Amino acid sequence: MYASFREFYPFYLGEHRDRRCRRLHFLGSWLVIASTAVAIVTRNPWWLIGAPLCGYGCAWIGHFAFEKNKPATFRHPVYSLMGDWAMFVDVLRGRVGI
Repeated sequence: MYASFREFYPFYLGEHRDRRCRRLHFLGSWLVIASTAVAIVTRNPWWLIGAPLCGYGCAWIGHFAFEKNKPATFRHPVYSLMGDWAMFVDVLRGRVGI
């Protein structure tokens, strides 16, 4: 078990070595943002169903098809979700390559 997210994040990044997996995570995060924005703009909460489907769908495809590992979501759901968004921000900042 990890004592903190700071301790977990290097493990998380190690589970995302394949560039295609990171790209799918990044795409999934953008689709989460987009579906949430559409739900707000249209005032249609049904779009919120798309957020986890897109986010987890893209990420899990990346893990099963390219990384050949199990998503950290299954073992560390909270830290994994935090890791998804930390990696998303790190990609935008140029700290993690896609």
